[in-house]
Amino acid sequence: MSHEKNNEPGDGLLSGEWPADFRAGFTSFVGRPNAGKSTLTNALVGQKIAITSAKPQTTRHTIRGIVHRDDAQLVLVDTPGLHRPRTLLGQRLNDLVADTLAEVDAIGFCLPANEKIGPGDRFIAAQLAQLRRKPIVAIVTKSDLVDRATLAKQLMAVADLGTETLGEDGWAAVIPVSATADFQVQAVADVLVAQMPLSPPLYPGGELTDEPEAIMVAELIREAALEGVRDELPHSLAVVVEEMIPREGRPEDKPLLDVHVNLYVERSSQKAIIIGHQGARLRDVGTRARKGIEALLGTRVYLDLHVKVAKDWQRDPKQLGRLGF
Repeated sequence: MSHEKNNEPGDGLLSGEWPADFRAGFTSFVGRPNAGKSTLTNALVGQKIAITSAKPQTTRHTIRGIVHRDDAQLVLVDTPGLHRPRTLLGQRLNDLVADTLAEVDAIGFCLPANEKIGPGDRFIAAQLAQLRRKPIVAIVTKSDLVDRATLAKQLMAVADLGTETLGEDGWAAVIPVSATADFQVQAVADVLVAQMPLSPPLYPGGELTDEPEAIMVAELIREAALEGVRDELPHSLAVVVEEMIPREGRPEDKPLLDVHVNLYVERSSQKAIIIGHQGARLRDVGTRARKGIEALLGTRVYLDLHVKVAKDWQRDPKQLGRLGF
């Protein structure tokens, strides 16, 4: 197999050797909230990096997962769900999605197998149609939740949506997948890799994500805080890591990281929900989040959580900016 050398200093790529037909590039999953985008990202990367929740609108930041293969490198840019915006936060999330999609090499449009195509899907398809000449792969997620006849019918409906929206060529491909049942996950990777440009690897081999650690820590805490809460909290909860500093005076073989975090909600009633009776729920959130954070950072962590009320922060540009949106 022929190899190309890349030892040019300062060109931003990695030096080393790779096959001449190596492909590398960026792809993004879009779809209605809760269409299975984050679960598929985690399945492809093989490590939990994107927050997953049964409630919509829980992915706030562009988290990149990196799929390393002998023949390719696929950088997955996870976006919040595209939706019709109702608040300033909603509009900012949509703008973030639009900016991301303009920069990627291909797009995976996720539509669940167990839900009929609805207005939300058509809205997203229409948005995608504006991205001229960008390959869009339709991915029918959650395929394990339906029987074969229902899956076949949904695949046909999705293909029809492609020709209706994009013209006779339609989607670059239509493929069913189940991330939880590990059905066709590698096939999805193959289809996306085929859409990537010929390119050397873009990231070193050991990296799974280029997200700053503080953002990933915040996502783990946010996920733990949302667990089991069946009300409006997903939209109203922002998590800000104020600082992560090594504890002074610790022995070298037993380091401890102090992580100070503020959880912001919009109303006092929501603060009470997160804290729970005599602080029991917040302690539980801390315990669960700490396990994930320690696994992520590879060190013991002291987690200091505080819940604060930032009234109507989703509609206030100043507060949105302060909370990182």
